[in-house]
Amino acid sequence: MYHWISSKLCFLVFFRFNHSTPVLTPAEALIAIHKIDPEKDGVPLRKITDACNACVEQRHTFSQQVLAKVLNQLVEQIPLPFLFMRTVLQAIGAFPSLVQFIMEILSRLVSKQIWKNPRQWVGFVKCAHVTMPDSFGVLLQLTAAQLENSLNRIPALKAPLVEHASQPNIRSTLPRSTLTVLALEQELPTSTTKPAQSQTQTEEADNSEKEAATEKSKESM
Repeated sequence: MYHWISSKLCFLVFFRFNHSTPVLTPAEALIAIHKIDPEKDGVPLRKITDACNACVEQRHTFSQQVLAKVLNQLVEQIPLPFLFMRTVLQAIGAFPSLVQFIMEILSRLVSKQIWKNPRQWVGFVKCAHVTMPDSFGVLLQLTAAQLENSLNRIPALKAPLVEHASQPNIRSTLPRSTLTVLALEQELPTSTTKPAQSQTQTEEADNSEKEAATEKSKESM
């Protein structure tokens, strides 16, 4: 049995799923597929997508270890491969136990400002949704503007995220801008220096009154 796989150099290689030695390792094959550029390499996007699907469906060959290795390499590509977030979603669907590894991938994407890539950003938010509550920590790493954008895209994220962020040990670590987006901002507590200032002013006023009374008493003598 053979599965169609294309290389970035525009020639076809065939990966044999039997006892023969493969032309490419599973990880190399899937990485090669992701690096195909539909326009430059003249390969229809539909065929590239089908090739990715065929690989992920072969879970014994493309195990969670293989997928983790592939994603770990692809996340460093600039720009990200066109189908990257699609494969991330497929990986978490095929192997839910990869969730913590996927959180590391998402966190790295935040540092790379994933929102600047509209297509990948949509996939990022979808992934955050299907992996909550594990994804809450990653969402709270976003800038306030991007956090608000993600919550507007998938409103179902907001209520559980607000509940999570309301925990005192978490809330205390969040910037005011994030608390504002989550409607968790409160007035700053009254400064402890104000009562001291008021007391000082009161004492000064009392002293002034005493001095005035003394002066008046002297005048009347």
